[in-house]
Amino acid sequence: MSPAQIAVLGLIAGATIFLGLPIGRLRAPKPQVNTALNAVATGILIFLVWDVLTHGWQPVDEALGRQDFGAALVGGLVLAGSIGVGLLGLVWVDRLVNRDRAATVRGPGAATLADVTGTTWADASGRLALMIAVGIGLHNFAEGLAIGNSAAAGDLSLAVMLVIGFGLHNATEGFGIVAPLTGQRPSWGFLALLGLIGGGPTLIGTLIGQRFVSDTVSIGFLGLAAGSILYVVIELLAVSRKANLKTITTWGIFAGLFLGFATDAIITAAGA
Repeated sequence: MSPAQIAVLGLIAGATIFLGLPIGRLRAPKPQVNTALNAVATGILIFLVWDVLTHGWQPVDEALGRQDFGAALVGGLVLAGSIGVGLLGLVWVDRLVNRDRAATVRGPGAATLADVTGTTWADASGRLALMIAVGIGLHNFAEGLAIGNSAAAGDLSLAVMLVIGFGLHNATEGFGIVAPLTGQRPSWGFLALLGLIGGGPTLIGTLIGQRFVSDTVSIGFLGLAAGSILYVVIELLAVSRKANLKTITTWGIFAGLFLGFATDAIITAAGA
């Protein structure tokens, strides 16, 4: 395949993330519906944490199996370090943003209404959606590497099946990104930005993957994705706890997990 054709595969796989984004434009739903949407998104993200960690640990496990303890040690340290950076890095970013906003509003008359309400990306839900998009983007970069590697090796059938499987994954991930925004009707421009952050790395990873293969780099990005997505899961569970709708939350998480495993089954069927 030519580099342009390989790039098209990555573009298709990444673009499907936009299919789930319009859900963020839903008008204010009932609390039960909003809780259910957040719970389904949480279930999808919990699946992604498992999926990402499984793929990140696989090279380490294989190195241990062939008793290549040096490679296993390097891979294990990279995975552990990148998970820590992804998880603790978002904690630091969130604290920094909250501190800056608190410093801006000092008291009555010190800020305009626009300063207090902020833009979509500046409020808690908007920041959470951005963090989800970043975590999923890191995950999709690693997926793009897999597509590029397969296509460059001449395994067209595997590459196409990866595109189909990852494309279905990305469609559900798009919903996961905007679930915290339901009822706020964010602008189409903000939704497009979220889509580019979450889906764009698939194309970038595909372009790089057709020329560069490195287990260590893949492990690093998968670890970053796992850490950042885990942070988002913690935040979404906190939101669900405040809603005090345990039955709806539990069913929603189960539905999200089911969607994650169902779309992953297509990739497994392709032999990936």
